[in-house]
Amino acid sequence: MPRSTWTAGRRGALLGASAAVVCATLTACGDTGDGGYVAVGPPRPSTTAVRPTGSVTLVPLDSPKSPAASGTSGTATTPAPASTPMASSPTGAKSGRSSTRSPSPTPTAAPTTAPVTPVTPVTPAALTWGAPAHKATDHRWCEDVTLSFRNSGGTAVRSGTVTFGTHIIGALGIDWATIGSAEPLPVPVAAHAREDHTWTVCVDAWRVPLGMHIETRDVSVVWK
Repeated sequence: MPRSTWTAGRRGALLGASAAVVCATLTACGDTGDGGYVAVGPPRPSTTAVRPTGSVTLVPLDSPKSPAASGTSGTATTPAPASTPMASSPTGAKSGRSSTRSPSPTPTAAPTTAPVTPVTPVTPAALTWGAPAHKATDHRWCEDVTLSFRNSGGTAVRSGTVTFGTHIIGALGIDWATIGSAEPLPVPVAAHAREDHTWTVCVDAWRVPLGMHIETRDVSVVWK
């Protein structure tokens, strides 16, 4: 009697199925019928379980290797994305703002036009004067004489002489004599300027007896 071997687990099932296929093939080969074919189907289950009479050898199935033992994992590991280094702030930056500032626009000075000063043509000095104003003093042979000068020219008067003609008037209003005297012109008289000047004009005391007085009526001026 052949020796029966009982194989437990999934490997025993695979061996049994293989034996059934072999038996079906052998049966087909031994049959000499007309067609030469034998229907092959799954073996019918036995209605009576037969226990093996020989010794039974148990062969353990190979257990699947664990991920820890093989060093690999059944799930593909996606590499973590490389970390992006944080942008460092520039030196001197404050509150997230860059220390470099855009240059301020330089203001453009508005063109200025210098005022045009009218040029006065240079003209020679032109001196004029008015009638003398005279005023009596404490002495009847002296009086204060005032003259007003005006230079209408474009050049100042630098020098000159004023000549007075003083009249001696008697008690009845008779003009007895005219006495001349000269005085320096007060200079300079600036261009387009007006000046007043007063002189004390006197004659000899003996020329004016008691009851008489003097009046300076004539004036002439030499200037340059």
